[in-house]
Amino acid sequence: MKNFRKISPEEIGKTPFEWIGEDWMLVCAQKPDGSVNAMTASWGGMGVMWGKNVAFVVIRPQRYTKEFIDSAQTFSLTFFAPQYKQELGYLGKVSGRDEDKIAKSGLRVAHSGETPYFEEGKMVMLCKKLYAQPMEKDCFLSADIPEKWYAAGDYHTLYVAEITSVLAE
Repeated sequence: MKNFRKISPEEIGKTPFEWIGEDWMLVCAQKPDGSVNAMTASWGGMGVMWGKNVAFVVIRPQRYTKEFIDSAQTFSLTFFAPQYKQELGYLGKVSGRDEDKIAKSGLRVAHSGETPYFEEGKMVMLCKKLYAQPMEKDCFLSADIPEKWYAAGDYHTLYVAEITSVLAE
């Protein structure tokens, strides 16, 4: 097992634009029955809300991982070195409903308490859900966003989660 050390959110270093938009991340959660699922994400953010360091994650309703996020109080965001881009691409294309994609990816699940994450990560954010809200078409102030990104009407659910711990190599 990799030796992670706890760091403060202020020590993260890279910007959210780099960690999320360029490097991608795996959003991972566990159902009460112990099953784990993850999905690759390149949308989201980090900041401060309600006096807490938070991560913002958006998940479409048809994603299998949404069932896991909705049934858990916590989830993780795992960030990887560039050599894992192929595995992240696979985990973003294949559904855990159809196969054990985590096992096929070769990545290893570890846990911090009830929260799963990936041993191969460079950095892990352990998150506790604070808020969830489905996005609605009428709330977009720019008409081009729903036209471009939601042609099927499958609006994301926005999750705001407190970053309770950050683990780094």
